[in-house]
Amino acid sequence: MSSVAVLTQESFAEHRSGLVPQQIKVATLNSEEERKYKDMNQFGEGEQAKICLEIMQRTGAHLELSLAKDQGLSIMVSGKLDAVMKARKDIVARLQTQASATVAIPKEHHRFVIGKNGEKLQDLELKTATKIQIPRPDDPSNQIKITGTKEGIEKARHEVLLISAEQDKRAVERLEVEKAFHPFIAGPYNRLVGEIMQETGTRINIPPPSVNRTEIVFTGEKEQLAQAVARIKKIYEEKKKKTTTIAVEVKKSQHKYVIGPKGNSLQEILERTGVSVEIPPSDSISETVILRGEPEKLGQALTEVYAKANSFTVSSVAAPSWLHRFIIGKKGQNLAKITQQMPKVHIEFTEGEDKITLEGPSSDVEKAKKQLLHLAEEKQTRSFTVDIRAKPEYHKFLIGKGGGKIRKVRDSTGARVIFPAAEDKDQDLITIIGKEDAVREAQKELEALIQNLDNVVEDSMLVDPKHHRHFVIRRGQVLREIAEEYGGVMVSFPRSGTQSDKVTLKGAKDCVEAAKKRIQEIIEDLEAQVTLECAIPQKFHRSVMGPKGSRIQQITRDFSVQIKFPDREENAVHSTEPVVQENGDEAGEGREAKDCDPGSPRRCDIIIISGRKEKCEAAKEALEALVPVTIEVEVPFDLHRYVIGQKGSGIRKMMDEFEVNIHVPAPELQSDIIAITGLAANLDRAKAGLLERVKELQAEQEDRALRSFKLSVTVDPKYHPKIIGRKGAVITQIRLEHDVNIQFPDKDDGNQPQDPP
Repeated sequence: MSSVAVLTQESFAEHRSGLVPQQIKVATLNSEEERKYKDMNQFGEGEQAKICLEIMQRTGAHLELSLAKDQGLSIMVSGKLDAVMKARKDIVARLQTQASATVAIPKEHHRFVIGKNGEKLQDLELKTATKIQIPRPDDPSNQIKITGTKEGIEKARHEVLLISAEQDKRAVERLEVEKAFHPFIAGPYNRLVGEIMQETGTRINIPPPSVNRTEIVFTGEKEQLAQAVARIKKIYEEKKKKTTTIAVEVKKSQHKYVIGPKGNSLQEILERTGVSVEIPPSDSISETVILRGEPEKLGQALTEVYAKANSFTVSSVAAPSWLHRFIIGKKGQNLAKITQQMPKVHIEFTEGEDKITLEGPSSDVEKAKKQLLHLAEEKQTRSFTVDIRAKPEYHKFLIGKGGGKIRKVRDSTGARVIFPAAEDKDQDLITIIGKEDAVREAQKELEALIQNLDNVVEDSMLVDPKHHRHFVIRRGQVLREIAEEYGGVMVSFPRSGTQSDKVTLKGAKDCVEAAKKRIQEIIEDLEAQVTLECAIPQKFHRSVMGPKGSRIQQITRDFSVQIKFPDREENAVHSTEPVVQENGDEAGEGREAKDCDPGSPRRCDIIIISGRKEKCEAAKEALEALVPVTIEVEVPFDLHRYVIGQKGSGIRKMMDEFEVNIHVPAPELQSDIIAITGLAANLDRAKAGLLERVKELQAEQEDRALRSFKLSVTVDPKYHPKIIGRKGAVITQIRLEHDVNIQFPDKDDGNQPQDPP
């Protein structure tokens, strides 16, 4: 049902042959491949338009979208040839469901698919609107992966096989066979051509239906290839003699049901009747279906074509959009009951449309339709609805903070109140649903609230001028948020430069009172602000900030405070106030501190924290906890190289695991002290981990020492074979049982009793 436009084969052929001018316009078609965004409310028309806009900007082609009644998406592409080809590839990749397949060709042929500087591969990808992945030269695989639509994959696979056939050192032969007879040669599900390939060892490449070529290409050993060609010729000649054709009209919308998923229905008809069914291309307006086969089988095939064409249908049920959620039921229970009984029926609810669409087997669609109608009628009978209007700016106030006001209305009346979606900013309609008496009661309460909002009053309050700036900074963002939250109330502060402390509020009485209360809360919060100093040596500031200031930004969010760092290049001679960094922004990073005068604390060490007192104190503790600390751990010098590990792997692992830095002294110092630096919270774990590693290494040393014990035993060489045993079985058993190494004397050692030969 869903589709997306791509270039037609005819249009593409025109482009290649140069029959059209450089500035071209490409006809659209509705592909049978499904769109990624199957309905307009799944991802939205806006998302599809956004993707198309990106494609236009990147390629320079012009795209026009239109949505058909059957939800099929058509896209008109126009522009220069290279721009159109690139846009077509992007459209298929981003708006159509993608599939993938592999094709195996000899490894030595891969470079011919790639071509010089990859040009052949790029051209092939554009031509077929696919992504073709070729294994790297050092990869032994001969499988080439193709991703795209089913039709594109077939075209690309065919082209790759042709390229390989041209490079094959074995014999290659081409046989012209009318396109109409290709299905008979391939056989149902390609089984016939598969058998011939297996029996003769010949590769046979039949162009897919979407490729407008007639020649069949054979590759193989000369004698076996000749056998394969002969068999194909025989099939072709017999079918030409025996077959006849009939043409019938089938509605265009029903063609996909005749084709079936992945063409399975056509293959079923061919298998059962031996009749090939030709469907006109999806970009053609023709409704003529051609059946080709033996005369006595055509009747049966025609019956099956009509049966499959009529086996599926599309229908709809009229139901107001607000009723859809009730028809679906809680957690989809109502809908689940229907789909469990009729699993082949697809039921689609489109937001904003007063209908429900059904698609599936005709008999099942009718059953599902009756059940949906019954649910719709039942819900409409039991539910009474009333629509009331209120200015969009009132909606937030009617809902209340956290939904408190509207919840109170719902709880007191039992009615449901539905507000427009957030994106419908201009929609003023509010729907009330429930039993009639409950709806009337809720209507009365809401209308009273709305009437109160419509009664505009003017009031004022006194605000110290020093706080005015907070409300009007950032282009009045705070005021716009007091307006959105409180029913559009207007708040006017005195002009800058005047010393007036009078602030005027205008709006609905309740809104004005609520806004005044909120302004007072903000002022109380501002007056509770304090500034604390946190002394941390400047050398630790970068570590405290974290990557891109992330740690500081987290603290400002957690404690609702402002944090200012001193600039790294502070100069007391030229400035009485330090340049600061705010909230972890690394503005001064990388510069040397030039005037960090001796003394404690230094100005270049002072971090300023602003906010409520209790929040500032908590933030200060959090900052101090981020200061790196160094501890020393005693580790015997002879174990240091084992702690470091091969190429530093051991020490890197510990540093990553415990999020610390571990410093091992230079070997020439022969020091037993290893330093660990990091956050205090991580040091204990790091120390414990290091000491645990030391224990392991010491245990290994002891084990090696114990294993170094040697004992020599003199045994007459004539007994050596007995001790060794057949194929060393006895001595091996002794070694394994006691975990020791037993060494017999060398044969050339004249000072010791010799092993037997």
